[in-house]
This record gives sequence, structure tokens and C-alpha cells, in this order.
Amino acid sequence: MADGKKHNYDESKIKTLSSLEHIRLRTGMYIGRIGNGSHHDDGCYILIKEVIDNAIDEFIMGFGREVHIKVEGNSVEVRDFGRGIPLGKVVDCVSQINTGAKYNDDVFQFSVGLNGVGTKAVNALSKDFYVRSHRDGECVEASFKLGKLKTEKKGKTAEPNGTLIRFEPDPGIFKDSAFRTEFIERRLRHYSYLNTGLRLIFNGATFQSRNGLLDLVMEDLKGDNSEPIYAPLHYTSKTLEFCFTHTNSRYGETVFSFVNGQYTSDGGTHLSAFREGVLKAVNEYSKGKFEGDDVRECMIAAVAIRLKDPIFESQTKNKLGNTEIRTDLVNQVREELLHFFNRNKQIAETILAKAQDTQQLRKELQDVKKLARERSKAITLRIPQLKDCKVHLDKAKGKGRGSMVFLTEGQSAAGSIVSCRDVNLQAIFVLKGKPLNVWDLKRDIVYRNDEMYNLMRSLDIEDNIENLRYEKVILATDADVDGLHIRNLLITYFFKFFEPLIHAGHLFVLETPLFRVRNKERTLYCYSETERDQASAQLGKNAEITRFKGLGEISPNEFKQFIGKEMRLSQVEHAPRSDAQNILEFYMGKNTPERRDYIMNHLVVPIDP
Repeated sequence: MADGKKHNYDESKIKTLSSLEHIRLRTGMYIGRIGNGSHHDDGCYILIKEVIDNAIDEFIMGFGREVHIKVEGNSVEVRDFGRGIPLGKVVDCVSQINTGAKYNDDVFQFSVGLNGVGTKAVNALSKDFYVRSHRDGECVEASFKLGKLKTEKKGKTAEPNGTLIRFEPDPGIFKDSAFRTEFIERRLRHYSYLNTGLRLIFNGATFQSRNGLLDLVMEDLKGDNSEPIYAPLHYTSKTLEFCFTHTNSRYGETVFSFVNGQYTSDGGTHLSAFREGVLKAVNEYSKGKFEGDDVRECMIAAVAIRLKDPIFESQTKNKLGNTEIRTDLVNQVREELLHFFNRNKQIAETILAKAQDTQQLRKELQDVKKLARERSKAITLRIPQLKDCKVHLDKAKGKGRGSMVFLTEGQSAAGSIVSCRDVNLQAIFVLKGKPLNVWDLKRDIVYRNDEMYNLMRSLDIEDNIENLRYEKVILATDADVDGLHIRNLLITYFFKFFEPLIHAGHLFVLETPLFRVRNKERTLYCYSETERDQASAQLGKNAEITRFKGLGEISPNEFKQFIGKEMRLSQVEHAPRSDAQNILEFYMGKNTPERRDYIMNHLVVPIDP
């Protein structure tokens, strides 16, 4: 029988945490992922964002046209020139949850930080935190350690009004985090596009935009050397701004969406309303029946709204949930575009011609799809390469969490996984060989190539990822040159045709050990040469070292732990499209001579001592 005392559930088990304790214990609720600074949405960047958001809110309300940001090592300093925090409330505003002026529409009408949490979370999660507010010749400063007040002091000042905040993330929480300049600069560029005239000075570099979202669209076009087929349409008002154009050199659509200066990476009501408004305007002007994909194919767009009471689906504000604004927003976009089309008939005709071309290509693709489906039925309804599991992901019903599919190369590697997998949650898709390089190919190749088609069917992502059958899609390839090549080919396939799968965080790489080091007493598995050397030293000179050349060489008994509770996975991160486009174009495109020259010029040959 279980120990009654150990599992006793009474009043003594109920705990009430202070806001500071709750933020430090449940950090993810406040800033999302912690990470290590290698992704632009990692926690260390969210801390900077929360502080800068307050400075941006001051600018939006007409106070302060500059923000100075300094990052040295892990120390961050932000100085705005707004009104400054009211001197009697400096400590409360940076330490007391649900305290702030963002609840008062007279003071902040279109604020990002509406929950009274942002700067308090930064304070609670910082090793050291310092704030100083300047107002009309007087100032108040306070210092904190791990969110707890250490000193508070009042005085006189000759500095202009505004607030200075300096902090250093707590290494106890952000263990291996390091700031990357390019991610900070990316966020600052977004701030500048959304706040025309604002000057952001970061470590001496100035970010400023004069044309708002038009500058954002033009920069994105420049990033992958795309040429617009017409001058971008740009509309701006007090509460709505949008800009878009089309190219002939991209696949799919690229849309940046923002609410009150906050980048909403998962879109939301404002993005879907903008898309619907564009479609309605095109159909009404042309008296046609285009579908959304016809109009938005190869479109590069940005949309930003200002809203008094935004409702986000999380504290990190990645998706807007205000449904009541949809109808008005759709009509506003539609009406403005109809006015524009009637004034600029040549651009309107260019957009219609582009939509007609896409519509024709889509009809041709439907014929290819039909043939592919008929061919697959002739084989059997089962997909021969798929060894399925019993439980599948169903987002609507909240089922299938933990389900995964391993994409493996060849029967040998698949055999190891088949023998030790969890048949309830772990499926296997066996690749016949190296997949096709699809980078320079069109969507119809997915239907013409059996392996590409069967993989798409196995995941059920033909139209969108809402029906994705597994929570995790895991690339399980050998840790050799061929295995890495296959991995890159698969990442290219998903990025080219199913980018939302990567964007939503479903694609992973399985990390398996390169070496086994053992003696009679212990066995250690090593994932790098450094780990191998450390294990060898630990087990002694008589230790046996085995190099695993492929997954098939690892016995099922050993392999079980590598896909079990101790499984190591690396998530395939979603880089900005322009960055990923350039990288994949160079490494997967048809520029073989240029790539060969690069390899030869950067080849490092080890010299024996």
C-alpha cells in the first residue's frame, strides 16, 4: 500500500505564491519559451521587447522621438525620452503586478502592454534591475535583485524627461542565453516601420523609417532579390495601415501582421480580415470568382492595426483574438482597394492578370492531383512506406499530444526503430533513397513524384496543416554525409511547399549518439567527439570505443532509449523568409560552380601534429 502520509492531500498542501514567485516558477506563462538566444522569439529578446514597448507607447502618445538601446554582453539598457514614470509610482510600476497607466485610455489609447505585467516580469527574471525616471528636474531611481527591492532614492536632475531601465537576465533561469545582434536589429526595424519618424539608436546604429510598411515590404523584396510586378499599394490611417505587391519569383504568400506595434507571428483576426478584404475587392472590381489562393499567390504584404482593447491568445501576444472587428476591417480594406483600383486601372489589370494566371495553374494542378489520387488508389489505400501508430493528433479535440512520425532512410534504420518503438504514438515513414531536390521545382512535383506524394498523404497536409496527423515530424537520418544530405533535402521539401509546418514548430531532427564508450562496468553514449574524449578519460584507457556509422548499427535494445523518455530532439527553427530563401537558394539551387568554389575556398584540412 502507498504511504498515506506521502500522498496526504490536506490544507498543508495548498500554496499561495506571490506574483514574484509565480513569475519565476512559471516563467513560460509570461514570456513564452526561454531558449538560449538562438531564436528570435527566445525569452531574452522578449525581455528587451517588454521594456522597449513602454518607450514605443510614449512615442505613440506623442512624447519622445528617440529611444536609446545598449546591449553589452548580457547587460541591457533602454532610455526613452517620454514623460517618465510618475515619481511616486516608480517602484510600483516595475514590481507590482496589475499596476500601470495602460488601463487608462486617456493616457494610453493604443498600447501594446495592456496587462500590467511586462516590465514586472523583466524585473522578476533579472539578476539585477535598475530604473530611473526623470520628470521636470526631479528623478527617482530604484535597484532590484531577482525582483526584490534593494535601494530607492530621490533627487534632482538636469537630464530631459524620460525613463531609463537597465537589467541583466538571471543566469539561473536563462542558463545559456546569449544575445544575437541580428535578432535585436530585426525587431528594431519592425518598430521603426510601424512608427514613422521614431529614431531607435542601438549600440550606435540608427533605425528609422519614413515610409512605414512600404519600407518593410521593399526590404523583404530586396532580401531575396525579388522584383515587384507593380508599385506596392500603400494605405495608412490612424488605426489601419497596409501595403502589398506581387512578384513572379516566389511561391505562396508572405504577410507580416502587427497590432499596436506588436508583431503577431500567428496572425489572427486582423490578418484574416485583410486577406478577405483583398479578395472581395478583386472579385468585385473584376466581377469574377477568384479564390483566395488565386489572388494571394506570390503576394508580399504587411498589415498593421491600432486597437484600444486588443485581446491576444497568450501573454506573448502572437495572435489577435478580437472577432468583433472583423466585419468593419474587411469592409475598410475592400473599400480602400476599390477606390485605388478605379484610380489606377493599369495596376488593377496587372493584379487581375496575375490572379488569372494563378487560377489557370491551379486548375492544371487539380488535373495532376486527380491522376495522382487515382494512381495511389490503384496501389492500395495503404501507404506502403508508412508503419503507422494507433493515436493521431487531433487539435480540435485536444487529442494525440506526443504522437510522432520518424522519417528514416532505408529499411536498416527503420528496422531498429520498428523493433523498439511505442506503437501507440510512434509511426515510421521509410524513404526509399535520397529524396528529390525540389528547390527549383513547382508544386506539381509533389503529385508527380510517388515518394513526395506519399509523404504528404501520410502527414495529411495537402491543403493546410490543420489536419496534421502527428504532433512531431522527426527527421531520423544517419550522422554521415549522406544522412545530412537527406536531412537537408527534406527540410527543403517542407520549407518549399509546407512552410507552415516549420513555422508552427512541428519539424524536428533526431539526435542519436555518434560513439559508444564502455568498459565492463559502464556504458556511455556520446553525441560529439568532445563527449567521446571525456567518456574515454572517465572510463580509463582500456575502454572500448565504437563509432556508429548509421542508425542500423545501433541494436534495438540500445536504440529504445534514444527514442524514449531521454530522446534528444533539435527543433528546425523558422528563420525569416528572406534569410532562409537566400541560404536554400545558395545550397540547394542550380549554382553548382559557385557552390564548389565556396567549398574549395573555405575547406579546412587538418594537419597531423
